[in-house]
Parts: sequence; C-alpha cells; structure tokens
Amino acid sequence: METRLVVFQGKEIRKTLHNGEWWFSVIDVIGVLVESSIPRRYWSDLKRKLTNEGYNELYEKIVQLKLVSADGKTYSTDCANTETMFRIIQSIPSPKAEPFKRWLAKVGYERVQEIEDPELATKRTRELYRAKGYSEAWIEKRMRGIAIRAELTEEWKNRGVKGEPEYAILTAEISKAAFGMTPGEYKQFKGLERENLRDHMTDLELIFSMLGEAATTEIARKQDAQGFPENKVAAHKGGRIAGEAREKLEVETGKGVVTPENFLVEPESRKRLKGKKP
Repeated sequence: METRLVVFQGKEIRKTLHNGEWWFSVIDVIGVLVESSIPRRYWSDLKRKLTNEGYNELYEKIVQLKLVSADGKTYSTDCANTETMFRIIQSIPSPKAEPFKRWLAKVGYERVQEIEDPELATKRTRELYRAKGYSEAWIEKRMRGIAIRAELTEEWKNRGVKGEPEYAILTAEISKAAFGMTPGEYKQFKGLERENLRDHMTDLELIFSMLGEAATTEIARKQDAQGFPENKVAAHKGGRIAGEAREKLEVETGKGVVTPENFLVEPESRKRLKGKKP
C-alpha cells in the first residue's frame, strides 16, 4: 500500500492508495478545516450528527486503513475517498471548506490521470523532489529505489506474502541486516518522526537500500521462496549482502555509511545533498 503526506496550506494530510484511488485521513482533514485541539472528538461528534441527519451509509463508506502516526508507529485510521470526503466537508462550517474542496478535487483528478498514464506519477514525484532542493543525481537514485521497491513488493505478493504488516516485517529484516537498524530505529537515529526515511537518506544509504532489496528479490526468485517464513529467510540474506558490502566500504574509507544527517532544513546537510549536477 502506497502512503503519502500531502500539504494543504501548511498542514499535513495523510493519504493512501486503496482499491486504485486515494483515501484521506478524516482526522487530518478535520484538523485542517476546524479550529479544534481535539479533532478526534470533533469527528466522533460529527459522525453522530451525520447519522442523525440520515446519512446512514457513512459507516459503510469509512474504511480503517493503516497509516503512520506522529510517533512513527502504524495505526488503523478512519479514511474516506474523495466522494465521501466531500460529503463530510459539506457538514463542517469552515471558511477553508471551499478552497479545500477544490484542492481535494484536484488531487483526486491527478490520481485518475496517473492511472491512465503512470509516467505522470513519476514526473510529479521528480518535480516535488526538485522543488525541495534535491540534486538530480540524488533524484535518479531515489526514483530507481522506488522502482526496485515496487518490484520487490510485487514479488512478495506473487509469493504469498499477505501485505501489511508482513511487508513491514520483511522490510525490517532487510534493514536490520543491511544497516544494523530497523526502519523505526533508523528514523529515530536521524531525528525523524512522520517523514519518509528514504527521503532523508544520503546517496550511499540509498544505494545500499537498493542493493538489499534487489538482492532479496533475486534470492526469492532463485530459491522460489513461498509464503512469509521462506521470504523472511530471503530478506535476511538479501539484507546481509548489502550489509557486508557496506561494512567493506566502511573499512576501506574509514567512514560510516549510516549517518544521522537528514533533509530537515539543516543548511550543511541540504548543501551536501544538493551537491553538483552530474
């Protein structure tokens, strides 16, 4: 499942792909539209109000999907697609409602375009990274890493791995073997919270992440790994290939690959990541 953070007027909103369309965190949307310190309570009251007004299909249209919370952990969260979000927004008296509706419609329409032409999604991702100041060389590695990750998860799917949370466990197995840390521990090391870990990796960290996942894909194919236990063994082996390569490089250079550096506005880190164009 692909999950992203999107921003409306400086506020972050979590969205995730479900059945081929974007689903949005209802709590995040309410947090944007209303001046409430407890958006969860507002949502609880609003659900009762909508049901009392005759919107009996509401509970059928709300789906609980796993999203990453501010503490870095994944929780089941009430989510709604674009159509249902419009219905919810109509019930919220807020001066931000109309511009938010236009923004929401645009986001939904872009997803339709991406389904019809997948290259658009890649182009938009590249544009986003450029706007954030990443170098072209870094962007190329990041985009290649996304492709390798997609190939791996597709392989897991075809080999009987049952989505989340099994994907997360296997990913942690690769990361632990490659870097000595799970993704959660890695994020803490870099001082990240809800941010995407790989968006804050250096060039070398991205390269070894790609190596671990590409190696895992090849091992799973070669050994015809089936089901979660066998793919977990393959994940560990793939991660170790990356881990051993990382350790050899560190011996030769006398410098660690894993770094606490991130892309959270630190000038030196930003300057280093931008680097020189190839």
